[in-house]
Amino acid sequence: MCAETIYGTSSTAGIGAPTLDQWQIAPYLQWSMQNIESFLPVHQIASGARITEFARRPVDLESLIIPHPWEDRVASFGEVMQSTHTDGWLVAHRGTIVGEQYLGTMAPGTMHLLMSVSKSLTATTAGLLAGSGELDLDRPVTDYVPELAGSGYAGALVRHLVDMRTGVHFSEEYLNEDAEVRLLEEAIGWATKKHPEVPNTLLGFLATLGQDGPHGGAFDYKSCETDALGFVIQGATGRHPADVMSERLWQPMGAEFSAHVGVDSVGAGMFDGGVSAALRDLARFGHLFVNGGAALDAAAVVPAWWVDDTYAGGLDSREAFANASEPTLMPGGMYRNGFWFPGESGDVMLALGIHGQMIYMNRITGVVGVKVSSWPTPQDAEKLFWTLRAFDTASLALHQGEL
Repeated sequence: MCAETIYGTSSTAGIGAPTLDQWQIAPYLQWSMQNIESFLPVHQIASGARITEFARRPVDLESLIIPHPWEDRVASFGEVMQSTHTDGWLVAHRGTIVGEQYLGTMAPGTMHLLMSVSKSLTATTAGLLAGSGELDLDRPVTDYVPELAGSGYAGALVRHLVDMRTGVHFSEEYLNEDAEVRLLEEAIGWATKKHPEVPNTLLGFLATLGQDGPHGGAFDYKSCETDALGFVIQGATGRHPADVMSERLWQPMGAEFSAHVGVDSVGAGMFDGGVSAALRDLARFGHLFVNGGAALDAAAVVPAWWVDDTYAGGLDSREAFANASEPTLMPGGMYRNGFWFPGESGDVMLALGIHGQMIYMNRITGVVGVKVSSWPTPQDAEKLFWTLRAFDTASLALHQGEL
């Protein structure tokens, strides 16, 4: 059935609001993911007057049997969702919602922190600017952000940012408080300042990063790349990237709700992981990439060439991905334009964020799956790939007319 289960309102169940050292851990994390704007500054990504509408055809998705990704056991779709700290999920088939459920305090209009799904939104915004001729992906980053001229970004191209292929030194070790990914949070005010040498602005922090490899080499996932891309968007347009995202993407696709992005002390957006949005609007975004760039009402939003380029990848995208220094657990896959491709076919792509955020897009079946979660740990391979298997199984069943 098409479920929409809502329980109560957002709260921390009497434990009080979290401090900067607590909000990303249990028992606060689930509340924090849905209430960022209540304790951290944000910049709105405004929706418009036009709202595109999904059709609805409820089916019994929750009973669908899902094989475990590597063990000899199965669970139902509903059990996979329940066991992976899901706050909300939605499945749409060719513009029709066939299943939607909200768990715990999550509600249809709740803004949920997207973590690195933010990167896919930001890279798509850059693609829109490339399509309008306002941004050249083959120009140096420093042409748009001269403040980075003395940093490791010198010589890097904008294309290297959207594909995660600069040689900038940046550690993505989420559980290491000395890793750059955590120092970045200190710079923007998302964590208590423990390293006094860290600048107090995001751009100031990016300017301190060095280089430890060639630009345009192997895939190397680094959150700083999308923050640099945000400043590129600002340099290309002279406007706040959140406003650009609103006017070029959020409003044209017919978002139902406004979104927002976390900002630093001077208002710069954390576009690597700071966007919060509602579940259905994530499905609207995903629909663009299974519908040739068109919104639910057929209005053109994303250039078809950008959608095609994203699915096709560059000439050496898969080679660069295979040569990544860290394991991707996606043999034969690639990363292109802010999206993950988990296999060789190139027909399924993902927007992913830590703690269990996912948009699943299958251009062959026309299925979009969205899941927002609050995993206790930043990364969990079993939860990730069982979710992927659940959406894959649902996608095939819908495509074959079994649901």
